Amino acid sequence: MNSKDLHIYNSLTSSKEKFKPLKNNRVGMYVCGPTVYSEVHLGNCRTFISFDVIFRYLSFLGYNVRYVRNITDVGHLEDSGEDKISKKAKIEQLEPMEIAQKYTNSFKEVLNKFNVLNPSIEPVASGHITEQISIIEDLIDKDLAYESNGSVYFDISKYNKIDSYGKLSGRDLDKIKSNSRDLSNQDDKKNNFDFSLWKKADDSHLMKWDSPWSKGFPGWHLECTAMSNKYLGEEFDIHGGGIDLKFPHHDCEIAQAVGYTGKQPAKFWIHTNMLTLNNKKMSKSLDNNILPDDLFSGENNFFSKPYDPNVIRFFFLQAHYRNELDISESAIQASEKGLNRLMEMTSRLNDLQVSNIDNDKIFFKIKDWEKKCFDCLNDDFNTPMLIAEIFNSSKLINEIYTEGDCGEREKRYFLDLFDIFLNKILGVDYNKSNSDNDSILEILLGIRDKARANKDFELSDSIRDQLLKLGIRINDKD
Repeated sequence: MNSKDLHIYNSLTSSKEKFKPLKNNRVGMYVCGPTVYSEVHLGNCRTFISFDVIFRYLSFLGYNVRYVRNITDVGHLEDSGEDKISKKAKIEQLEPMEIAQKYTNSFKEVLNKFNVLNPSIEPVASGHITEQISIIEDLIDKDLAYESNGSVYFDISKYNKIDSYGKLSGRDLDKIKSNSRDLSNQDDKKNNFDFSLWKKADDSHLMKWDSPWSKGFPGWHLECTAMSNKYLGEEFDIHGGGIDLKFPHHDCEIAQAVGYTGKQPAKFWIHTNMLTLNNKKMSKSLDNNILPDDLFSGENNFFSKPYDPNVIRFFFLQAHYRNELDISESAIQASEKGLNRLMEMTSRLNDLQVSNIDNDKIFFKIKDWEKKCFDCLNDDFNTPMLIAEIFNSSKLINEIYTEGDCGEREKRYFLDLFDIFLNKILGVDYNKSNSDNDSILEILLGIRDKARANKDFELSDSIRDQLLKLGIRINDKD
C-alpha cells in the first residue's frame, strides 16, 4: 500500500493535507494524556482509541512511529486556582503522588481493556520540572515572559510581535479573556490574557518545587512543550488531543514552543470531537456521566446490561473521530449486532471449502475491495467508511459461496485482510469475540444436551432452530 496516498485533516489549516514525514521514514506523534486525579472519562477513552488507530495505521504503513503520550500529575488547576491532584489528595487523605499513581494505574487498566496499544514513551509532568524551568528562563531572557511576585507569566502582547497567538483555535486576541483555569493572582499579570508558566505556591499547597523565582509549580501548558521538545525535537509530525484542548492549551503550547525554539512545533494538529450521553453533555454535575468500568459491569443507571469493551471500541470507530458522537443503549446494541455479524462473516470464510485451482476472477475482486478499504483509511483515517466496506464484503463472500471454485490463495488472502483491517488497524479483537462466542455456544449446547436427556424436546428443538438462524447447524448423532 502506497503511504503517499494518506491525507490528514490539519486543524491548523482547516484542510486535508497529504502526509509526508519530516524525517524520512520516522514519525513523531505527541498526544495530550490524562490529568490523573480521577477515573478516566469515557470521552477521553474515545480520544485515545482514535489515536490508537492512527498509531496502528502509521505503523502498518511501515513508518517508525515514536508515540509520546504524557501523564499530567501536576499544574492542572481548577477555576479556584487549586491543583486538581492536590485537592483530590486532601479529599482521599493520601499523598498527591499516591493519587497520581492510583489513577495512572486505573487509566492504563481501562485502556488495556479497550485493546489500546501502549505509547512508545509515557512521560510524567513532575519528572520534567528541570526542563520546564529551563524553558521559562529562556523565555524570560527573550522578553517573552516576566516574573511577578514569585510567579512567571507568558507575555502574549510581546509574542504577537513575532507570531499570532490563537491561530490554531482562530480566537481573536481582543476577545480573549483570562484562562478560566488560571484565575488566581490576576493582579500579578500585565494583561489578563497572559498565562502562567510558573505559579508561586502558598504554604498549604502540597506539590511544589524550588525555582529561581519561588517555591512553586509549573503551569499546565508548559509540560507538553517541555516533553514534546525533549522526546520528539523542536519540530515533529503530529500533535493530537481532544477538541476541548484547542484553546487555550494547544494555542499556549504553540506560543511557548515558537518563543522557545523559533519554530512551529507540529506540522499536523489532530483533534477528536466530543462524546455525549443520550444527546446530552456528559457531566457529573448534571448526573449524566458514566465511567468505562460501570459500562462494562452493567452497574449504572443508563444501560440494562454489561457491554464488552470490544463492542464499545467498535461503536466508537463507527463514527469519524472529528464528528461528535452520542452514546445510547440502542446505538451500542446496534454495534453489538454489527460486530457479531462481522464475526459470522469471518466464520463463513474460515469454513469455506476450497478447490485446488486458484480463481483469478475472485482474487482480483478481493484486490479491488482491498483498495477501497485502504482508500477509506487514507482519507483522514475514515473508520466508519472502512467498516461499511468490510460489511459490503458480505456480497463477495456470498458470491464465492454461490459460484464455488475458490482457491486456497483467495481464501487465505481474504482472511488475512480481515485480520489486517479488523485486528491490526481497527484494534477490534475479533479472535477474543470468537472465543467469547464459542464459550456461549458451549453453554447453550450443554443446556440443550440436558434438555434432550430430560426429554424436553420443545426446548431442545428451540435452541437448535435459533442457532440455525445464526448459521450454526447442529448435527445430532442420534
